[in-house]
Amino acid sequence: MNPSIASITTAYNAARILPRQIDVLLRQSRPLQEIIVVDNGSTDGTAAMVRERYPQVTVLRLSTNAGAAGGWAAGLRYAALERRHDWIWNFDDDSVPGESTLEKMLSAGSQITEDKTLGMLAPLPVHEATGTAYPPLLWRDGLVRPASEILQKPIWFADVVIASGCMVRREAVEAVGLPRADFFMDFFDFEYCLRMRARNYKIAVITKCEFSHELGDAKIIRVGGRHHIWSQHAPWREYYMSRNLTYSCFRLFPTAKTKRFAALQLFRHAGAIVLFGAKRTACLGKIFQGAVDGWRGRLGPRCLPPLEA
Repeated sequence: MNPSIASITTAYNAARILPRQIDVLLRQSRPLQEIIVVDNGSTDGTAAMVRERYPQVTVLRLSTNAGAAGGWAAGLRYAALERRHDWIWNFDDDSVPGESTLEKMLSAGSQITEDKTLGMLAPLPVHEATGTAYPPLLWRDGLVRPASEILQKPIWFADVVIASGCMVRREAVEAVGLPRADFFMDFFDFEYCLRMRARNYKIAVITKCEFSHELGDAKIIRVGGRHHIWSQHAPWREYYMSRNLTYSCFRLFPTAKTKRFAALQLFRHAGAIVLFGAKRTACLGKIFQGAVDGWRGRLGPRCLPPLEA
């Protein structure tokens, strides 16, 4: 029996870039049963563009910007809990899969998808301009990059993956609940994955199934004689990255190791901003503000992006 699969795209002011993704989703070699766009209170006519150009696409229009976390939660509530699709494929508005990505994922994972403890299925995100992969991570009282031999396996199991590109099983959503909308942006997908893992759901990564994704304004930097990819984020994004990491490590998973991990991550990231970043003062200020709010448990949309973002 073929599963019913829907896609969710969380979009904010994406009228210009969204058609590229929707066109590819409509051309999937394994057709989707429903394509859903969650319009996050856009001001550029995103919802109107989708309704006019793609009448076969479902549009969920939110009155205000609920962030990537709130948009994903709204989309999953509709696709999994109301429409009851078997699997829900999630995207940011700037992520573009290949035309056969869904078919490849299902084919490569055909045996493991029969396992009802499989909660998520994820491809390998790759930065299109540089060809650099963003590998999913393990959780060992902090985030850990898998060993190279693990990354070379065709299928392996991670603890956290980014939301964009991943597929979520409906039964897992019913058991675990929805993503935390109060995270608004950043780390909400990691927190959701950790909840999945706490309920003993597996997260499978299909290594050879790649798709295009960008994390901020990425560039190649040279550190210690080696090249690394580093992503520049706007100050308001730095706030949520700092806040939600701090909140998760100090409130949700509070051990001495997780607290040290969060503090070290913030220190390293602040140092990288000093060396390589733009708007250094504003970004460092938002990192500090986010860390304080995360430690105090102040969540919700406390630092909104500019209307044109």
